[in-house]
Amino acid sequence: MNTFEKLNIIPQILQALARQGYTEPSPIQAKSIPVMLEGKDVFGCAQTGTGKTAAFAVPILQLLHQREASGRRPGIKALILAPTRELAIQIDDSFRDYGKGLKLTHTVIFGGVSQLKQTTALRAGVDIVVATPGRLLDLMNQGFIKLDKVEFFVLDEADRMLDMGFIHDIKRIIPKLPAKRQTFFFSATIPEEIKSLAASLLNNPIQVQVAAVSAPASAVKQTVYYVEKGDKNALLHEVIQTEQIGHALVFTRTKHGADKVAKELNRKGISAEAIHGNKSQNARQKALTGFKNRAIRILVATDIASRGIDVDKLTHVINYELPEIPETYVHRIGRTGRAGESGIALSFCGSEEIDDLKNINKLLPKNIEVASTHKFPEGIRNVARPKPGGGGRSFGSPRGQSGRAQSNRRRF
Repeated sequence: MNTFEKLNIIPQILQALARQGYTEPSPIQAKSIPVMLEGKDVFGCAQTGTGKTAAFAVPILQLLHQREASGRRPGIKALILAPTRELAIQIDDSFRDYGKGLKLTHTVIFGGVSQLKQTTALRAGVDIVVATPGRLLDLMNQGFIKLDKVEFFVLDEADRMLDMGFIHDIKRIIPKLPAKRQTFFFSATIPEEIKSLAASLLNNPIQVQVAAVSAPASAVKQTVYYVEKGDKNALLHEVIQTEQIGHALVFTRTKHGADKVAKELNRKGISAEAIHGNKSQNARQKALTGFKNRAIRILVATDIASRGIDVDKLTHVINYELPEIPETYVHRIGRTGRAGESGIALSFCGSEEIDDLKNINKLLPKNIEVASTHKFPEGIRNVARPKPGGGGRSFGSPRGQSGRAQSNRRRF
């Protein structure tokens, strides 16, 4: 069995990992941590949920701790850029969790809230800054942040940065960094512009790649319900009650849809909050914190708002509406069935979503199992069947169901 002890991690961090319940490194951690500890740049191709945060946080903490032992140097020594506020906050939380026992300070910088708390932390002095590009540039321009002492630079989810239009901001930040530094670059996909950016940032990098998420984890049991659009609210309530679902992430296609679903659940006595781009940062963070703490039973999210949401032991993901892009389905249901835990993914398919379901099933090794009984199936099931003489199987017919994961060892 591969263990963190074999990666030459110092005792203080090993103890912090053990307190979090982590024993076995994920593939990207096992591949990245040793070369980062050797001082090399890394170009990592990895999806969200593969454990890449620890892959860079652990070596940064260890190397900073070892250098600080020879004398404390003022200034920001590590900068991590993330595309969304939620992801930045989660990365900062990870540095806190893994760095317990080390005398290193950190803070998180993002927009949409007052800058006072952030500038107060910066004035006090921090070793590690996790930031979104816009607010970072703003505070740099105001003179609160200088990057001339940075020794470690991480660009996380670079392809997402590109999608969200942050590449120009990043190109304004990079010249402010010292030429001599260690850089870690992570992206789930590698389009040409990302290749070019990586080439400009990295110095003889080690390329680390883990398998792309093209199929869900085997620990996720998947079921699809055929249901007319107008019956989806009633079906959602029925499923939550009959399956005794205590905690679930529900996906909708639109912000308006997320609000409607959350409002209807609350009307029926099920605590729910919606999270999407139109919500204030404080409202989004309050909803996410309540969901993580189990104070909120159901979190309803759009795909963009959900990026970076990572909740331990999430048992259920529900696709209230199917995504138009098949790979998005895989990313959605990958929020459950993590770290050796089992999970359940339920999907609602209306007549207007038949083609979406067909495309999703083409991507999967096995067709999604069809729910055999519920109150609202009529009028949809026949639409899903192939025409007589058309050949082939029904795209909705079960072809077996995913097996359970063999290991219950927890990864992060």
